[in-house]
Amino acid sequence: MDLVPTLSPRSLIQLWRLLQWKMHLRGVMCLLSVLCPVDLQDTASLTQKFTFNPKLGIDNPVLSLAEDQDHSDLWKLERPRFCLLSKEEGKSFGFHLQQQLGRVGHVVCRVEPGTSAQRQGLREGDRILAVNNDVVEHEDYVVVVRYIRASGPRVLLTVLAQHVHDVARAQQGNDTQLCPPLNLRVRPRLCHIVKDEGGFGFSVTHGARGPFWLVLSAGGAAERAGVPPGARLLEVNGISVEKFTSNQLNRKLWQSGDQVTLLVAGPEVEEECRKLGMPLAPPLAEGWALPARPRCLHLEKGPQGFGFLLREEKGLNGHHGQFLWEVDPGLPAEKAGMQAGDRLLAVAGESVEGLGHEETVSRIRAQGSCVSLVVINPEADRFFSMVRLSPLLFLESTETISSPQAVSLPSLVETEDPPVEGTAEPPGPIGPRQCFLYPGPGGGYGFRLCCVASGPSLFIS
Repeated sequence: MDLVPTLSPRSLIQLWRLLQWKMHLRGVMCLLSVLCPVDLQDTASLTQKFTFNPKLGIDNPVLSLAEDQDHSDLWKLERPRFCLLSKEEGKSFGFHLQQQLGRVGHVVCRVEPGTSAQRQGLREGDRILAVNNDVVEHEDYVVVVRYIRASGPRVLLTVLAQHVHDVARAQQGNDTQLCPPLNLRVRPRLCHIVKDEGGFGFSVTHGARGPFWLVLSAGGAAERAGVPPGARLLEVNGISVEKFTSNQLNRKLWQSGDQVTLLVAGPEVEEECRKLGMPLAPPLAEGWALPARPRCLHLEKGPQGFGFLLREEKGLNGHHGQFLWEVDPGLPAEKAGMQAGDRLLAVAGESVEGLGHEETVSRIRAQGSCVSLVVINPEADRFFSMVRLSPLLFLESTETISSPQAVSLPSLVETEDPPVEGTAEPPGPIGPRQCFLYPGPGGGYGFRLCCVASGPSLFIS
């Protein structure tokens, strides 16, 4: 009896895949027979244990193993890779980091099975070159951990395979920067749109299923919120729509009510990411017309102290956090803009997410009489929890008056890192010069701008 006419087209495809798998298995066994000779009868018995059953189809474990192995991506290990990791509530990204004494670089020493790190291709021995848009090849271990912790629930790692890293270091030296420069324009936009009489001000073009592109109405709400022309839609209220159908997208937009937050990427950003082979990563996003942001407060202790109480309690997501209460009127905390109910995010630029009450208090006390705090109010806290991005990626500075004679704009992240060797200016008088600066991990440039009340000049403190 001829079996082929009784098989469906899907079964024929599955049978063809099985034959390919058997041919691959026989090739492997031949190679093993050369390296480690075995009994041919044992080899034959291994290849004859499985009998194809069309009813099992793709659920057959042998077929599943064959499809899970992607042999075509091995060449990608020869260049830096981008791993966009996401952690679930109460869990980690799924990898462990170590720094080898006397050697440059930060090494992934263990990857937990079944975690985001494993799913995104992170491997043991990978060297971390950058965290989001910050190159960390030559940074201290503590700085790298600080960047990862400040990234919140999602982080983009640029990594290089260990053997490639070692060869490059041997050829180019330890001072060479192996991380490819990321163009500052390669940033998606997080745009908050408030509906007006013309709606949200955009329509959607698409195929049968995403991706989706936005067509803007001239002068509409979306255009005013910073959505670039021809933008690709990536997320709606923190939820990826890459695999949505048009009906699912319309339902999601309808459920948003009068306000919606979109993560979008303009055509030039999409093209640049395609050239670099990097994902359109949400942690790289820049904020446009956001309803709220975290605030950086600079406090100087007075005779009666700072004037606030720090208390540990459960936050909006059910996790314990450090909250600021009993802000005394007229004292430094209130003058700096602190509000009762604010949640503390960072002390002196370092994230305190996940730290206990005593450790947080000790970090504040270690700053002495001048303290820089990053806080967020409940409304902004709910917003960033919805979009699944760390508030520390979207800091805004708060102008504070430190004395009647001077006005100081504190940097968003103050560090005590020593200057990079070779960049120090020669002693003696020098003329005007241009300094091209790039924001640090919190958006600050690392200096304070001050002025004297009796004169019009500005100076760097």
